[in-house]
Amino acid sequence: MKKIATGNKAVAEAVKQAKPSVVAAYPITPQTEIVETIADYVTSGQLESRYIPVESEHSAMAACIGASITGVRTFTATSSHGLLYMHEMTNWAAGARLPVVMANVNRSIGPGWNIWAEHTDALQERDTGWLQVYVATVQEAYDATLMAFRIAEHNDVLLPVMVNLDGFSLSHIMQPLDTVEPGDFIPPIHLPHAIDPKNPTSYGGLTGPNDHFRFRWDIERSMRDSVKVIEATQKEFAKRFGRSYGFTEDYRCEDADVILVSMGTFGKEAEVAIDILRKEGIKAGSMRLRWFRPFPKLELAGKEVVVIDRDYSFGSGGILAKEITAQTKREVYSVIAGIGGQEVTYDDLADFVRKRRIGTEFWFGVTGNV
Repeated sequence: MKKIATGNKAVAEAVKQAKPSVVAAYPITPQTEIVETIADYVTSGQLESRYIPVESEHSAMAACIGASITGVRTFTATSSHGLLYMHEMTNWAAGARLPVVMANVNRSIGPGWNIWAEHTDALQERDTGWLQVYVATVQEAYDATLMAFRIAEHNDVLLPVMVNLDGFSLSHIMQPLDTVEPGDFIPPIHLPHAIDPKNPTSYGGLTGPNDHFRFRWDIERSMRDSVKVIEATQKEFAKRFGRSYGFTEDYRCEDADVILVSMGTFGKEAEVAIDILRKEGIKAGSMRLRWFRPFPKLELAGKEVVVIDRDYSFGSGGILAKEITAQTKREVYSVIAGIGGQEVTYDDLADFVRKRRIGTEFWFGVTGNV
């Protein structure tokens, strides 16, 4: 069915079709529209689910954990400080191998108080064991949410998945949306270590030095195994519904001398920038990173690389730039831009490529910082 929707409503529509048994909800700007829309689906009978309006984001994730460990499908959504408040529980969800799906509407961290887009909130969760996908369009927000349930619940994965969409520049933007009937694309959930509330059992949760590292390794093993599951899921999605996705979305990269790497909505702006640069005779291409965890193997040999980070790790640098440098052993031109919703146009992106100085860091809008 074709319609016009915001990114938030696209996520809610996908959740309705995935039919989670439990949805835990706490409002926070700019995510609130997701849980409000799902609440409407539940009250109108369009979604049969236990909707739990909790008292905090920490409780929202705790409720999902409690439900998921019984073997049912769960969902929640948050943003920014809400995600930070969940941090204890996000570690718990991954450590307990629970396939919770969560939408995170990327927003800056205060103070100063700011409600606009930035990726630092989700990237602070990068080491918890959650899979992370970053989307750039309303359609992709819907498609990625549907796929997230299938990926998270696959028995070779059994890790939570976070679907990230830029605050306001995608969460509240109206774009065309083509919904589908997923049918058996999302199979019934089967959690092999689910507990049965009807048969209470006592569990010892303490793991000593001889065992704890094995649990950590098992998360890493599943993160590696998730690569094939993601690839198979995206391939099956394309076969059934005609829309193709990869770990990256590449634009005019085949013969490019310089690659502009970004995540989220900047990836679409970058395509316009690349067309401008090509007309100037600069052989540039755009690579939009979709999956940050697991981090994909990037084909950047022989290319100059310009990385746009809508985030920062103080004392270290742009997080995406550091990840790329660590994997490829290549120096990049690291650009910090878009923090807290700072306006960055396709002309700005093109200018970053024109003025690149490989091996340096540049903060857009700050003078004398190269």
